[in-house]
Amino acid sequence: MDSVHRIESGQRAVVMGLGVSGRAAVRYLLAKGVQVFVSDRRRFEDLSQGDQDYLHENEVDFEGNGHSREFLLQGDFIVLSPGIPRDLPLLMEMGELNVPLLGELALAAPELTEQVVAITGTNGKTTVTALIGELLEASGKKVFVGGNIGTPLLDYLCAGERADVLVLELSSFQLESAGNFRPDMGILLNITPDHLDRHGSMVEYAMAKMKLFAHQREKDKAILCSDDPMCKQIIPLLSEQEIFSFGIREGCEARGEGDTISINLQGRKEIYSLAGTELASHTGLLNSGAAILAATLLGCRQKEIQGTLNRFTPAAHRLQLVATRGGVDYYDDSKATNTGAVLSALASFSGNVILIAGGRDKGEDYSVLGEAVREKVKELILIGEAAEAIGNSLGTVVPCNRSDSMEAAVLLAAETAKPGDVVLLSPACASFDMFDNYGHRGEVFCGAVLALKEKIKEKAA
Repeated sequence: MDSVHRIESGQRAVVMGLGVSGRAAVRYLLAKGVQVFVSDRRRFEDLSQGDQDYLHENEVDFEGNGHSREFLLQGDFIVLSPGIPRDLPLLMEMGELNVPLLGELALAAPELTEQVVAITGTNGKTTVTALIGELLEASGKKVFVGGNIGTPLLDYLCAGERADVLVLELSSFQLESAGNFRPDMGILLNITPDHLDRHGSMVEYAMAKMKLFAHQREKDKAILCSDDPMCKQIIPLLSEQEIFSFGIREGCEARGEGDTISINLQGRKEIYSLAGTELASHTGLLNSGAAILAATLLGCRQKEIQGTLNRFTPAAHRLQLVATRGGVDYYDDSKATNTGAVLSALASFSGNVILIAGGRDKGEDYSVLGEAVREKVKELILIGEAAEAIGNSLGTVVPCNRSDSMEAAVLLAAETAKPGDVVLLSPACASFDMFDNYGHRGEVFCGAVLALKEKIKEKAA
């Protein structure tokens, strides 16, 4: 991959933000012989002991408690961690002074000689990334799976051992500063409202996602969802690359219907079944369609693809059946941190859903859930900081109750639910008001559900 900025020994770089990506950037730059400076919003004494020791051992100058103009100007270029918005006034000034602002993808681009498959979208990225990785491995390829999940791309480059194919999950934050990064295959799963507190508008959010395709060439491939309204608007804007689609509509190269996916490509017409697998849901159908289409285009054979689908297990907290209690199914979809994910989850059920939602607001319009909630949800139980906002948007659509904890919400749902109902945790919000992360939120939900067995016994006695 070509890039306008190549890293050379003796250069000076300021890394902004010492999170997972920032630490990987520091390691990568030091290995390249670059003099590194780190600027972080935390004070030095608030860093982990390991980070403090590493910075001392490698003589990395550190600025804490925010970012200053003088400190940033020490660098020949600035490396932005994904959590750093590009529209900070200080960074806009750096841009006006022609100081390059690079993200991890821009740093990595000049070194990537492997085949690169990059996946982005509001929802489903992790599942599709992991599934494509397993499909390729089953076909005998040496694969690296990482990026926004698992191992950062820069750590992979530092390790030295190279793969045949890189399968990368990419967030909108990473793509904002991607430079000339160019995937051989770019996959856009969907674009629904999310991170509007960061991007400001759906237009800006969509533009960040579109950077996935910005530098693709004639023989590169773009895969998009034909069902997603934003993806449909993007397809006509693409020109150089080969374009493929997945979804449930006629004309897709990968079309889902019921629990099957039909592949219709020149030279290959195949049918795959999701029946009995952990991907047998509306969400799983779309995610599988994208992954199967990618794997087919990459030369994987039908036998290996179907076998991988049969044994694949998505990561936790993604529409996961926790338990059945008193004839009621309890599902953990804690990863549903935006309205689009909730809509996808509700599409997997026929109705009689008791929905637990709420958390920290990310600037979304909860009224978009109205039609699906009216059709599928019998009661809404709200928690967290966004409870009032969600209630104001949906309180006239369905009965709403509030709980001050996850445990109380699960108990309230259990008291209301009847055999055949579904209790679904699908929050539409971030978790940080009450929990460490979405995983912690899901674990608390699962613990509360599993504890119901004893409570049901006590009640029966």
